[in-house]
Formats: sequence, structure tokens, C-alpha cells
Amino acid sequence: MIKLSILTLACASALSACSLMPTYERPSAPIDSQWSAGTAADSSDNDSYQRLSDKGWWHFYTDKTVQELITIALANNRDLRVAVLNIEQARAQLGLRRADQFPSVNAGVTGSRVPASSGGISSTYTGGLTFTAYELDFFGRVASLKEQALAQYLATAEASQTARIALMSAVAQSWLSLLADEELLRASRQTLATREDSLKLVNLKRENGAASDLDWRLSQTLLESARVTLAQQTQKRALDENALALLLGQSLPASARTQLARGQLETVQFTRIAAGLPSDLLTDRPDIRQAEQLLLASNANIGAARAAFFPRISLTAGAGSASSELSGLFKSGSWGWTMAPQLILPIFDAGRNQANLDAAQTGRAIAVAQYEKAIQSAFREVADALASQSTLDQQLQASQALLEAESERAHLTQMRFDHGAASQLDWLDAQRSLFVAQQALVQTRLSFLQNQISLFKSLGGGANPLDIANVRQR
Repeated sequence: MIKLSILTLACASALSACSLMPTYERPSAPIDSQWSAGTAADSSDNDSYQRLSDKGWWHFYTDKTVQELITIALANNRDLRVAVLNIEQARAQLGLRRADQFPSVNAGVTGSRVPASSGGISSTYTGGLTFTAYELDFFGRVASLKEQALAQYLATAEASQTARIALMSAVAQSWLSLLADEELLRASRQTLATREDSLKLVNLKRENGAASDLDWRLSQTLLESARVTLAQQTQKRALDENALALLLGQSLPASARTQLARGQLETVQFTRIAAGLPSDLLTDRPDIRQAEQLLLASNANIGAARAAFFPRISLTAGAGSASSELSGLFKSGSWGWTMAPQLILPIFDAGRNQANLDAAQTGRAIAVAQYEKAIQSAFREVADALASQSTLDQQLQASQALLEAESERAHLTQMRFDHGAASQLDWLDAQRSLFVAQQALVQTRLSFLQNQISLFKSLGGGANPLDIANVRQR
């Protein structure tokens, strides 16, 4: 008798291979096969990019301080911690759906005493193994729901990878902003000291009739302007440090503060990377992989909605012992088994099943659009980073040349002013232009380095691709 139950379960498992899920076909990527000529400056070296993506994020973020900060953030950042916990929650949901494919076997003992029609008390005691309302998945409804949960779990894992990449990028860019703030503060303090000395000199000349009130006012204006700039940059530096501390989940480590005090933005360098082909984004970007997993989940949901139109067969069975006396339970001759199959065929549901199928099909159409939008957004991010890469390189070279020219101009104007060959106005204009050139160089260098980070991020750099085959076998 027990063999019959096992045979029934085996037949049910074989028939449950039937699935009403639509055959999945990946939508064609709505992007060009090559980067445009204006943005593909470094995209020809495909092998270089592939090797870099295989190695890991630390091969791009080669600066030791940046590596230390990223490591701290990966361990302490609360947003990333939530993303990881979301994976655990999705894994638990997947476990529930997988458990639905197997019968729940329980051991139990029950007893009842009721009045008999002939008077007295009638007692019944039972004990044994039971499984209740196990669905024989002939049409793949339970299997479809399991596939949906699996795709949701993988999508959640990919979302965690996206959060991981974004966190590393944000930490590196925040650190660069902090270094730029320090350089701008040093330049502002030097400029403020120079203008204070200049105002003292002009004031002395004014008292001796060698300078006019206009010269004095010009020097005073430049001094107060430098004080305003210094105050603004001091505030910005404090805010940037607070933002970085939030990303790290703690305050800046001592080694980073030491590097911040003596470091310069120009000493930071990252590995130059090539973009590869646009089609690489489909496998390298976790947000695109997430969108595809959500598409697979909606595809599986259609299978479950279709299966709702067909009969649902469930089975309740048990094997054990029954006796009118508790002492006679489990004795020879008291053993038996029960089997109670149930078939439910939908006849009239006021269109509920059809509406559910329509909603599932519309959900799949939405998932397709979101998948295509994710690809297009990724394509644009890479294209923007590539377009900025060459132009920022040119801007950086021009800014360096401009600073050299303004430094020389300020030096020559100082010499002419000291010998009376240049006016106070010429000298002040040269000092003002030099300060602007110093600020512009720092900002351009910051933009250049941050664009490199943006390119690495937009190419999916730093992600750990999931072993989907291994996940499906668990």
C-alpha cells in the first residue's frame, strides 16, 4: 500500500514536467552594434577591457587610500547591508516555492471521545504519517511559481551588485572631491595671505600719497572676495567629509587623514580602460541582468496564470494505526492507510482567471520595455563617459598650460610693478587671473578623474557575476 503511494508520487513528478510557460527569447538589444565615431576614442582595445573586467575592482582603483576606503565601505555601509539582506529574504522566498513542489510529511497522534448512540463513550485513537493537500503539478503551476521566485531572487542579487558598484564609485568620487577641496583651500589661503600683504602695502602707499583711494578699494575688494571664497570652500570641505563618512559607515581612518593633509589630486591615477562593444553591456552590467531576470519572472508568471485554467489536483494521504483503545495503538492488525485525491475544475469565476492572465501578459510587456530601457540607459552612460574622456583630457592639458602662462604673467607683472612699470590695476588683475586658473585646473583634474570612474562604473566594473547554473541546482 505504501508502495502505491510512492508510485503515485513518482507519476505526479513525471507529469509535472509539463509547463505552460512561454518559451523565453531574449529581446534584441535596441542599441547600435558599435559606439559612435565621436565617442569611441578608446573602445578599440577590447581585449584590454575584458582582462580588466575579469580581474576585479582593485585593478582599476589602484590608489592605496582609495582601496582602503572602498574596503571599509563594503564592510560597513548600511545601504549595501540592506541590499545583501534583501538577497537573503528573496532566497527564503525561493525556498518556500521550492518546498511547494514536495509533499509535507508529518507525524501525528490524535484521540477523540464522543457519546455513542447506544449509550456510553466511543473512543478512537490514530497515529502515523500524513501529508495534506499536496498539489500534483500536472500543468506546471507550482513549477512556474518556483521559476518566478528564482528569477526574483537572481534579480535581487543583481540589484545588490548594482548597489555595490555604485557604492565603490561614490566612495572614490567623494575621496577625490575631498582632495580637490584641500587643494582649493590651500590655494585660497595662499591667495588670502598675498592679498592681505598687498592691502597693507597699498594702505601704506595711500598714507604717503603714492596710491589712490581707488587702488586701496580694489585691494580691499580682492581681499574680501578671497575671504568669501575661503569660507565657501571650508564649508564645502566639511560637507564632503560628512558625505564620505556616511558612505564609509564610520569616520575617516587615520591613514586617510594623513594622506589628505599631504596628498595632491594630481598624484591619484586610475587604470585607463577601453569600452569594448555595446553588446558586452548585456553581460557586464548587473542592472541589465536584473532587468532580464525580472523579465524571466514575468514570463514564468504567465505560465502560472495559464495553468489556473486547468484542473487542480491535490492529494491528502496517510499511513498509520487506529484503535479504540490507546493501549492498542501501533499493535499488530491495527495498521492501515488512506488516500483522498481532490480535483477542482474551474467552471465559472466571473473572468478572474482571464484577468489574471491578461495582467501577467501585460506585466511581461512592461518588463520587456523596462529591459530595453535599461539597455538604452546603459548605452548612453557609456557613450557620455567616452565622449567626455577625450575632451576632458584636452581640457586638462589646456588648463595646465593656462596655469603656467598665468603664473609667468603674474611673475612678470610683479617685477614690472616693483619697478614702477606696471600699475596697481595690472598687478591685481594678474593675481586674480592666477587664482582663477589655479581653481580651474583643480576642477578640471577632478572632472577628468571622476569621468574615468564613471566610465568604469557604466561598464559594470567591480561586479561579481553570479553563477546562475549553481543557483538553479541548489
